[in-house]
Amino acid sequence: MYRVKQFLWALTACLTKQDKLFLEEYITEEERKLFYRMPVYEQKHCIKVARDVEELSRERGVYSKKLVVVALFHDIGKTYKPLNPINKSIMVLADKLTRGKIRKYTNIKKIRVYYEHGKLGEEILGSLGYDERFLYLVKEHHNNDLIEKDEELEILRICDNKN
Repeated sequence: MYRVKQFLWALTACLTKQDKLFLEEYITEEERKLFYRMPVYEQKHCIKVARDVEELSRERGVYSKKLVVVALFHDIGKTYKPLNPINKSIMVLADKLTRGKIRKYTNIKKIRVYYEHGKLGEEILGSLGYDERFLYLVKEHHNNDLIEKDEELEILRICDNKN
């Protein structure tokens, strides 16, 4: 049922004035140009994640503007080959039906983006001079195999999974 909601959110996504003000508060005009390269439904998702990161990080006493900016850019790797809502739904189903076995076909751009958008985001943002910590959080936001405790990464994951 949650995936159906996600699909409907993607189809009806649009940025509000409040969303645009939020972006202006956290990212520069140059960064907004990069942000707007994502499809609107991904922009809306990233804004929702960033708002939740802002709230949860304040609650946990680890708020930083940088962490909110990471949340805004955590899915920038999806600009490598944007997946429309139907493509994304197909990928989710294919992943479930094959129990992740389609991951080995990352030579296909859509599959690569689905599984490796964190790494692709690290590459995009790395070429623009973002620092190592920023890049680490973007790259690892879906990596559940990490052993060490990382409060900021945990917050990012919680908020991403919620949205």
